[in-house]
Amino acid sequence: MGEQPIYTTRAHVFQIDPSTKKNWVPASKQAVTVSYFYDSTRNSYRIISVDGSKVIINSTITPNMTFTKTSQKFGQWADSRANTVFGLGFASEQQLTKFAEKFQEVKDAAKLAKDKSQEKGDTLSNHSQESGRETPSANQASSINGTDDEKISFSPESAQLKSENERLKSFVEQSNTTAKKYETELQTLKENNARLVDALQESSANVESWKKELAACQEESDTLRKKIGELEAQCNEASQEKQRNAQLTVRVRELEAELQEKEQELENLRRQAEIIPQLMGECESIGAKLKAAESKNKELEGRIDGLQMDVSDSRQKQGNMKGELKKFMDILDGKLEELHEFRQGLSKLGVDN
Repeated sequence: MGEQPIYTTRAHVFQIDPSTKKNWVPASKQAVTVSYFYDSTRNSYRIISVDGSKVIINSTITPNMTFTKTSQKFGQWADSRANTVFGLGFASEQQLTKFAEKFQEVKDAAKLAKDKSQEKGDTLSNHSQESGRETPSANQASSINGTDDEKISFSPESAQLKSENERLKSFVEQSNTTAKKYETELQTLKENNARLVDALQESSANVESWKKELAACQEESDTLRKKIGELEAQCNEASQEKQRNAQLTVRVRELEAELQEKEQELENLRRQAEIIPQLMGECESIGAKLKAAESKNKELEGRIDGLQMDVSDSRQKQGNMKGELKKFMDILDGKLEELHEFRQGLSKLGVDN
């Protein structure tokens, strides 16, 4: 299957200045894609980054490498094969931490692969030594009589360089395809951003108009609240007046009932007063009789002794009647005075209402 990417991120790439070995030199003008690749045929791991058509990182990870965090967003590692130090600047600390964890994971996998290859190499070397002891002449013949292609195949460095060049070519082609894809996505994002800016401007204009409408509504609401407060105050006053009127109505009804009772009492007194003229007439008649009796008494001195008892009885009756009449007149005067005062109070209450 060849090399396959196992992890990809974006970062600013730097290389150490070869002259000073202190200062960092930017290898990319902007953040580029940095990927971990795994070669299943060779069982190896590499970090590769391409800026356009230029390969700026091609670092094979070995068990001896160490990734060091020098700040919250910057990390570095040394590549002895490339004779340089690579530095990566990330946008966040989380990206740096994840890249460092992946570096350690790949480093451990490379160490494990190296250990397995050494065990396999030792096994193959032992097997080749045993087979060499058995057929030395055949090996010598093949080494002497081998063709030019077979001789070339024994140069591992040229084959490795050729395979690496092929892999780099495929990676560059893949990076170009990815770059075109990213350019298309970037153009789409720019168009979407323009639409969003237009929508944002329109929303801002709408927000301004909504703010003005909201301010007008708030002013109108404040005015309505003031009016509602005034109306509530008036309603409270009206309710208080209603309560007062209700109390006055109840009081008037009570007074009217009392007035009816007083009028009934007055009517009774009037009926009783109608008897007074009769009593007065009787008194006058009795007086006349008394005078006649007195005249007769003068004339009839002789009859005084006989009629004295009658006269004394008549005087006693007249005194009793006068006392009763006086008491009745006093009671009638008191009732009339109370009625007069009651009418004055009732008229005063009607004026206040």
